[in-house]
Amino acid sequence: MIRRRSYSSYLLVLGFWLYVYSGSLVSGGDIVHHDDTLPKRPGCNNNFVLVKVPTRVNGKEKEEYVGVGARFGPTLESKEKHATLIKLAVADPPDCCSTPKYKLTGEVILVHRGNCSFTTKTKVAEAAGASAILIINNSTDLFKMVCEKGEDVLDINIPVVMLPLDAGSSLRKFVDANDTVTLQLYSPKRPAVDVAEVFLWLMAVGTILCASYWSAWTAREEAIEQDKLLKDGSDEHLQVSTTSSRGVVEITVISAILFVLVASCFLIMLYKLMSFWFIEVLVVLFCIGGVEDKMGTEVGFICSFRWFRSIGEFYVKVPFLGAVSYLTLAICPFCIVSAVIWAVYRQYSFAWIGQDILGISLIITVLQIVRVPNLKVGVVLLSCAFMYDIFWVFVSKWWFRESVMIVVARGDKSGEDGIPMLLKIPRMFDPWGGYSIIGFGDIILPGLLVTFALRYDWLANKKLKSGYFLGAMSAYGLGLLITYIALNLMDGHGQPALLYIVPFILGTLIVLGHKRGDLETLWTTGEPERPCPHVRLQPQS
Repeated sequence: MIRRRSYSSYLLVLGFWLYVYSGSLVSGGDIVHHDDTLPKRPGCNNNFVLVKVPTRVNGKEKEEYVGVGARFGPTLESKEKHATLIKLAVADPPDCCSTPKYKLTGEVILVHRGNCSFTTKTKVAEAAGASAILIINNSTDLFKMVCEKGEDVLDINIPVVMLPLDAGSSLRKFVDANDTVTLQLYSPKRPAVDVAEVFLWLMAVGTILCASYWSAWTAREEAIEQDKLLKDGSDEHLQVSTTSSRGVVEITVISAILFVLVASCFLIMLYKLMSFWFIEVLVVLFCIGGVEDKMGTEVGFICSFRWFRSIGEFYVKVPFLGAVSYLTLAICPFCIVSAVIWAVYRQYSFAWIGQDILGISLIITVLQIVRVPNLKVGVVLLSCAFMYDIFWVFVSKWWFRESVMIVVARGDKSGEDGIPMLLKIPRMFDPWGGYSIIGFGDIILPGLLVTFALRYDWLANKKLKSGYFLGAMSAYGLGLLITYIALNLMDGHGQPALLYIVPFILGTLIVLGHKRGDLETLWTTGEPERPCPHVRLQPQS
């Protein structure tokens, strides 16, 4: 017997279908920032790198601050052991727009932003004998310090670093209290490849692999049930299409186009309403959906074994919920407790494990319920998603002065470490820490085509090498791999994964379909003809 999903799960996942795609992004944590507002020139061609500033007060280690290096000035050491420990001094006047009242002897000078350009402050500090300059921003953010227009060649020989307001104020208090403050300036380089990216790649590929086989198994069971009814000559075969597809949504061309438009509106809403309370609402919704989907996934997995299938056929009536299986009732408390634990402890370093478990359950559920009926719909859906990703990651900067997708994914202005619609793994060997992340949309949308390919192969009794699943799965894995290569070439700046994945998957399926003569069937019906109802549908290896 084919397991039917509860109607509440069906509605809930459809709601999340719009929710999850707003997190379509692969990121490794922005470390190096690029600025194209002014062209690079001699002496003003540095990348904007983050700088670590460990401090000591009266010889005792204190806080380590993070600043950003300027476009100009020499590059900093990449290792702490090579960075010199230097004494800190406070500028007088504080803005350092004119010659300080006292002569410096190689100290790092702490100055306030404003009243003159960054390059002017630096030249004054260098002329006064400073070995480096720390500029305190007028807010808790970091500002990109560029050269002034008309400065064609700069000859600045001391490092320039900007610190946020709270860090600068803290350092100034120590100096004003006549404490001896010393510090180091260095900018660690990120590893070319972090192990977290490898595990995240395996997680994404493995999720699609499991969801594909589960979806294909369900489709095969439905086909077997339908063939049995046809073979027996039962009048029930007229109702098979309705019964067997209950709880399954097939996307149409119109809905594929509307989906991207609605997802764009939802993304703008996230961007505009991003705040602590709004994230709390998303956390509650994520927990509710995660519990529902985790129960469905676990029950379905248990019932997929023929030995345990009968367990899920015993039901009890529950007020407001209707008939619920005993197996669901047994699993429900564990799912609720796991979701609550994640919600309470989501700020802790280990919370990513619970988020990934809930997220994977949600993804598998969506790939079970939402189906692409043919290649035509798949091409429209992924093409729209392709343009959606490019627009909201790159083009949106022209209107909003920042990448809307990246801002939403990071959870800026919310007080939270990102939104809960991402799979993430902590970067293990990155000196800057952070997480490698991938949006649900980068797994769900390509996964729809991959699961479609495997369902077609099983229904057509195609072997693995002659089918389309192996090509689609390989195309997804290769596209995601290229995404991570681009991510590292861009120094960790977030990349739209579908920019690389979509051409690989669509190109592979279209080329293979044309070469094997199945393109018309894949494009229109999406299902092979089964003239003989007694044909045994079995996966081939």
